Amino acid sequence: MNRIRELPKIPFAEFLGIKITHLSPDRVEAELVVRDEIETVPGMLHGGAIMSLADNLGATGTFVNLPPGTRTTTIESKTNFFAAIPHGDTARAECTPLHRGRTTMVWQTRITRSDGRLCALVTQTQMVLPAEKS
Repeated sequence: MNRIRELPKIPFAEFLGIKITHLSPDRVEAELVVRDEIETVPGMLHGGAIMSLADNLGATGTFVNLPPGTRTTTIESKTNFFAAIPHGDTARAECTPLHRGRTTMVWQTRITRSDGRLCALVTQTQMVLPAEKS
């Protein structure tokens, strides 16, 4: 079974170019190639794109851990930036759970560049909510 195929389409993640490379209840990994549309002026990956990458992975990790009849939303996110990721390089992200509770889940995402240098560390909290009724 390929869990990545089970994920709903997320238009913003597709626009950014996020490619999920591993998905399990204990870890989500993804890549994002730095290109003109998601760069800041000096040719580096925009901080908002880095934060969006991490937010997407935390939500994805929560999604695969949700009990039936629930959904999720981000309620808190904190990012520390350490190094830039230049044009043409690939941001690599690994997201792991710090807490998987009944009403919240907390995820930490490490984002590195091709040379292995840590570029950002993101911690986010996802709320578990009842599914919307149709």
